[in-house]
Amino acid sequence: MATVGNSTNIFWQESPIGRLERQKLLNQKGCVVWITGLSGSGKSTLAFSVNKELYSRGKLSYILDGDNLRHGLNKNLGFSAEDRTENIRRVGEAAKLFADAGLICIASLISPYRKDRDACRAMLPDSNFIEVFMNMPLELCEARDPKGLYKLARAGKIKGFTGIDDPYEPPLNCEIEIKQKDGVCPTPNAMAGQVVSYLEEEGYLHF
Repeated sequence: MATVGNSTNIFWQESPIGRLERQKLLNQKGCVVWITGLSGSGKSTLAFSVNKELYSRGKLSYILDGDNLRHGLNKNLGFSAEDRTENIRRVGEAAKLFADAGLICIASLISPYRKDRDACRAMLPDSNFIEVFMNMPLELCEARDPKGLYKLARAGKIKGFTGIDDPYEPPLNCEIEIKQKDGVCPTPNAMAGQVVSYLEEEGYLHF
């Protein structure tokens, strides 16, 4: 008998076709590119740009976008600390499956709590978790405010908004940090180039 979580009498079934075989078929190595940062920092823009660049190179990737996932997989979750943790756990488990399938999974979420991101990192074998920190100042993100959320948070119409009345805990040892240079934000292509170059150098774009 086996017990996992609240389930009993369940057993792991091992497939004869495994991760290595799938990676060989795709000629790439599965991993998770986890993009974290404040709302408005450019996470989705970077995710789409990286996805496009990988596609142009014949590499298979898939985006897990935080907002999109709340339309389905995480539609029953709110924004309490507990729900945020469960939100990230679910995304981490889904990302793990994509990486195991041999894909380059691009997860784009605010994911404000360090312990939750670290828990997702711990899910991946061989340290195939690449944390990308969109290190953009709050003032810039609030000035952009593409969804009008900062305005609502400042007016008290949204409670627990990251960066306003809920904390964001920046990574301590991220693999990639993207930030302004001399007060200027890098272009989407430049940001994507930074990430894809890392993947190339670390051997993820070939098997």
